[in-house]
Amino acid sequence: MAAPVSRTRLICPLTSADAGAMRRDMVAAAERGADTVECRLDYLDPPADREQLQRLLQNPPAEIIATNRPVREGGRFRGDEKQRLNLLHEAARCGPGWVDVERWALGEDAWDAPVILSHHDFEKCAGDVEAVAASLDGSPAAVNKIAFAAAGPEDALRAFDILRASRKPTIALAMGEAGVMSRILAAKFCAFGTFAALAPGTESAPGQPTLDELKNLYRWEHIGPATSVYGVIGCPVAHSMSPAIHNAAFAAAGLDAVYVPLLIQPGAENFNRFMDALLARPWMDWRGLSVTIPHKENALAYVGAECCEPLARAIGAVNTITIGPDGDLQGHNTDYAAAVDALTGAMDISREELSGRPVALLGAGGAARAIVAALRHYHAEVTIYNRTFARGQRLAAEFGARAEPLDAAKDLDAEIVINCTPIGMHPNVDVSPLERIPPCAKVVFDTIYNPIETRLLRLAADAGARTVSGLEMFTNQAVAQFEIWTDRPAPREVMRQVVIDRLRAARA
Repeated sequence: MAAPVSRTRLICPLTSADAGAMRRDMVAAAERGADTVECRLDYLDPPADREQLQRLLQNPPAEIIATNRPVREGGRFRGDEKQRLNLLHEAARCGPGWVDVERWALGEDAWDAPVILSHHDFEKCAGDVEAVAASLDGSPAAVNKIAFAAAGPEDALRAFDILRASRKPTIALAMGEAGVMSRILAAKFCAFGTFAALAPGTESAPGQPTLDELKNLYRWEHIGPATSVYGVIGCPVAHSMSPAIHNAAFAAAGLDAVYVPLLIQPGAENFNRFMDALLARPWMDWRGLSVTIPHKENALAYVGAECCEPLARAIGAVNTITIGPDGDLQGHNTDYAAAVDALTGAMDISREELSGRPVALLGAGGAARAIVAALRHYHAEVTIYNRTFARGQRLAAEFGARAEPLDAAKDLDAEIVINCTPIGMHPNVDVSPLERIPPCAKVVFDTIYNPIETRLLRLAADAGARTVSGLEMFTNQAVAQFEIWTDRPAPREVMRQVVIDRLRAARA
């Protein structure tokens, strides 16, 4: 058996329906870096007999937790309670490191292995969850385990409260996508363990990342009590590239920091509830947040216009929040600078040299708003083409630009063309907002980064125009965030390559 671990265990649940397959998965989990495996006996169909349990549990390649979870607590065992506990007792006699016993099932029985006493709530984070945790802490069991459904990431913060308050080794997890940071940051709060699936589709509870994600994407071995925390707020957020980009940047810069996804449902009240809960816990060491759709306006309102840079106030949106050690907040918008620098870099001009240049901008959404504000700040002559003409007119009036319907773009007369619409984005890669690039267009900039070369950019290249990919804007905004947060140069090429690699992997 592997030597006992002193730091937070990386526990891999094994959910095969066959005992032989579960044993093979045990070996695979150990090879992929799991410290401990949880043998979910309730997944075995039919239930294991004594001989199968012995083959499964004896002489393991990693520490074992034996669990036989009933349906009422999210498991699959459908027999009667006596059968369930007898099977778990038989497993304990085979010598696993631990047995997981539900709080209501502990009774007066003696167990032949140390007990992890567990409680699960798959519906909510109850108001009395701390009291439930305290009752576990007062039991004779060796380890506490409490898991509950998260409505928002603020519920994951309550899991950290439980870890900090417990006197015994404890597992505290907020289940579901909204609670995933409770799994990633378990080691920061010296939890007994956290759970990571062997592969996608083998999860034993909602929100479990894979072993590969925890170890490689989130740099599991480097997370400890002193680790600084950053994250991205959005809805949706599961497929955001930001964790990959920033965690790779932290690694390249040698920083003790981790970046996590934060699913917050639309609405200022949801955003504000999380921010209030976060700032009430300065011991989290949270230092920065990226903010994406639909919370950029909520972020500006929460931080306060007086604490945001002037152009962010003009745009009316913040995509970057810095949190000082004393809880002070500062708001920035790195989208506008990212776009302007991608454009001027390709043209080999300064920002000031945008003055007077005619720009045709397609779209009037959030990205368009930031770019229009920046272009007008540098006195470019902007015409906005948008499908909903009235929306384009409102944006144009706000920043002193002109507006036209989107179908008028076929007759545009501009040196610079910028696409801020989703037309041409993966998976609809065979369409373009323009079917012809006019001779006057010398530079065509597509803010889409997936695919890196859109059909619009191919048309532009064929027409002899200079092209600018959304990859450069996307990289620039992340680079700017890193430098705002850390006050040091960002590893730009590392960050850019991460985006390229992930886009290639997604297409493979």
